[in-house]
Amino acid sequence: MAASNSVLGLYDTPNAGADAMDGLKSAGFELGTFDVLTGTPYPEGAFGEYVPQHRLFRFPFFGAMVGITLAILFTAGTQLAYPVITGGKPILAVFAMLIIAYELTMLGAVVATVVGIIFESRLPNLNLGAYDTRITEGYIGVVVECEDDRLEEARGVLQTAGALEIKTA
Repeated sequence: MAASNSVLGLYDTPNAGADAMDGLKSAGFELGTFDVLTGTPYPEGAFGEYVPQHRLFRFPFFGAMVGITLAILFTAGTQLAYPVITGGKPILAVFAMLIIAYELTMLGAVVATVVGIIFESRLPNLNLGAYDTRITEGYIGVVVECEDDRLEEARGVLQTAGALEIKTA
C-alpha cells in the first residue's frame, strides 16, 4: 500500500475553491478524501464538500440511561441495605429517590455529551496534514488526502482550478 499524502491548494476566491472541489469529484477522488479549509464562516456544503452525518444525539441519550439506572440502583440499594422504618412508611422513599435520579440523569447526559463531542470531532487529530496560515486571513484552502500514485493528479486538478500555491505534506 502506498503512503498517504496531504495536498493543499490555496485560493483567493470562493468560486475557485468550488471549482477545485468539482474538479476533484470529476477526477474520481472519493468523497471524504478532500475538504475545504477556511477562516470565513460559509454555510455547510457551500463548496459542494461532503458533509458527514453525525451521531451526537445518541451520546446524551445513552448517558442519561446510564445515569438514571445508576441512580435507581444507588438509592434503592442504599435504602434496602440499611432499612429505616419510621412511622410505618415504606422502606423505599420514591420522592427522595426522584431528586437523586434527576441529578444523576443530567450528570450522565452532560458527561456523555462532552465525550460525544470529542469523539465526533475526531480529537485528537495526530495527522495534521498540509496547512497554510493565510487561510485565517481569508484565503480558501482545498486539501486532498491521496496516495503517492495519485499525487500528481491531485496537484494537476488543484492547479487547473487556479490555485495560487500548492503545498504537500
